[in-house]
Amino acid sequence: MLPVSEDPTISRKLKKASQLLLYQHHRLPGAKGWELRKILGKDYMKIVKLLERRLDDLGLEVKVVYEDGLDHPSPTEDDLEQARFYVLSKSPIQTGEASLSGWRIDTLAVLAATLAFITSKQGRATRREVEDLLREKFPDWKVDQDLNRFIRRGYLDEDEEGNLFIGWRTRAEIDRKTLLGIIAGSSADAW
Repeated sequence: MLPVSEDPTISRKLKKASQLLLYQHHRLPGAKGWELRKILGKDYMKIVKLLERRLDDLGLEVKVVYEDGLDHPSPTEDDLEQARFYVLSKSPIQTGEASLSGWRIDTLAVLAATLAFITSKQGRATRREVEDLLREKFPDWKVDQDLNRFIRRGYLDEDEEGNLFIGWRTRAEIDRKTLLGIIAGSSADAW
C-alpha cells in the first residue's frame, strides 16, 4: 500500500478538500458536511482528518460548527452533514495583524462593541438597543451597514422581532470571555 502522500486518489481528495475549506463560497467560509460527502465521498471525514494533520504544521485547524451551535463530542452522521467545516488559525490574530483580515479597524470596533453588549445582555438584545449604543460613537450609515454585514456573514443572527443574538461564526471564531476581559480592562474614558 502506498503512503498517503503517494496515493493519487487520496492526494486528489486532499487538494479538493483544502479548496472547499479554505475558499469562501457564497459569502460564507468552508463547506457543509453534505457538500464534502458529495464531492469527496462517504469517507470524507477521513480526508478531513488527514487535511487537519497537514494544516497543523501551518498553525491552522479545521473547525466544525454544528447547526445548533453546541459542541457534539460524538456527532451523528446527520449532525456532520448539516455542520459547517472551515479552516481557522489556531492562535488569535494580534493587533498589528488585524488589518490583514480585510476589515477596517472601525468595523472591528463595531463588531467588538456589539458582541460585548449582546453578551452582557445574556446573549440577546434588541436591534434598537444595539443601534443606540453604537450611534454614540459611529455614524448612522456605518451602524446600519455593519450590523447588516455581520448578519449576512454569520457573526450575528436576527429574529423576526428584531432581536440580535450571537451567530454561529462568533461562537466559532471569537473567544467572548477574552473579548469581555479586554473591554472590561479598558478605561471608562474609551467608551
